Amino acid sequence: MTAFTATVTVRLKRGVLDPEAETTQRSLERLGFDLNDLRSADVFELDLDADSAEDAAERAEEMAERLLANPTIHDYDIEVTDAE
Repeated sequence: MTAFTATVTVRLKRGVLDPEAETTQRSLERLGFDLNDLRSADVFELDLDADSAEDAAERAEEMAERLLANPTIHDYDIEVTDAE
C-alpha cells in the first residue's frame, strides 16, 4: 500500500443559489475588482493508503458520492497525489 492524498473540491452547480459567493463577489467589486462570476467551494484533503492512485481516486469518489457532495446540487473534482 502507498500513501496518497485525494483532494475533493465540492462546489454548487451553476444555477444553484450561492449566497456566500454572491456576497463575496459584491464585496470584491466594491473594492474595485472586476469579476465575471464567483463560486464558493469546499475542499477536502483525504490522506489514505491505497494500492494505486486509481484505487485512491475510486475511494475518494465513493466518499464524495455518499457524504461530501450532494450530486443533485453539487459538482466535484478529485485530484490524487502521492502523500509527502
